[in-house]
Amino acid sequence: MTSALHTSALTSLPLLARGKVRDNYAVGDDRILMVASDRISAFDVIMGEPIPGKGVLLTQMALFWFDQLGPQGLNICPIHLTGEAPEGVVSAQEVPQVKGRSMLVKRLQPIPVEAVVRGYLAGSGWKEYRESQAVCGVKLPSGLKNASRLPEPIYTPAAKAAVGEHDENITFEQTVDMIGADLAGRIRDISIQLYKAARDIAAAKGIIIADTKFEFGLDADGTLVLMDEVLTPDSSRYWPADSYVEGANPPSYDKQFLRDWLETAQINGKPWDKTPPAPRLPREVIEKTAAKYEEAMKKLMA
Repeated sequence: MTSALHTSALTSLPLLARGKVRDNYAVGDDRILMVASDRISAFDVIMGEPIPGKGVLLTQMALFWFDQLGPQGLNICPIHLTGEAPEGVVSAQEVPQVKGRSMLVKRLQPIPVEAVVRGYLAGSGWKEYRESQAVCGVKLPSGLKNASRLPEPIYTPAAKAAVGEHDENITFEQTVDMIGADLAGRIRDISIQLYKAARDIAAAKGIIIADTKFEFGLDADGTLVLMDEVLTPDSSRYWPADSYVEGANPPSYDKQFLRDWLETAQINGKPWDKTPPAPRLPREVIEKTAAKYEEAMKKLMA
């Protein structure tokens, strides 16, 4: 197996924060170096074992989508990339830690809303629909099944949580209370536009993007900017179009394989309760998870 980076350890830049996957470092007061580690989380718990190659893969997929959707492509909205090489802001000895897995981005004021767009009924959305025939307050037609394609994509935001906590599904009206009607409306409309464009690009490659989440921030001028990762298997549900069947969970290109294994995993003879520490991942689970991510990237970028 190739070597993996569980946690970066740069000393040439001040560490701002470590997330579930990314380690963020300050570059002056106006930029951030985002280093995508090979950590993987499930059920909001970070696993002890990394997935080799995952950070590089996530970064390359995010750069692909920023290129497709940002000013160089469809120009749907501004993006947070500076266009500068990440390797140029660290010491020579630290270049191997950042090469291929980092983005040098503008420092923004993050908006505390996860902008979730669903084109298909899956996961927590399917569970909520069965209980109320709605998802995050959005009423849906009767008779839908697990994995049904929705008549139109829906916007179902979530309130961002601290690391280790669960994001909370909220209604659009709650986002209006949080950030104001104008900003809430713009985020919703841009997110749906981004999803539709990405859905169509992926469809041409034989991939269904069932749902995804975007994050936004404001720059010093108050401009709304797309930030963080975008449309990776960590933030999206990727399905192979050739094995999609309405009514069943398709085999996915994301971390669903890992989640399924964890549902049956035990610690000290008892089912894991989805709190830290996580069960130790066997080599087979690590390798199969890595293969799922790699398959997604190869199909998308072919």
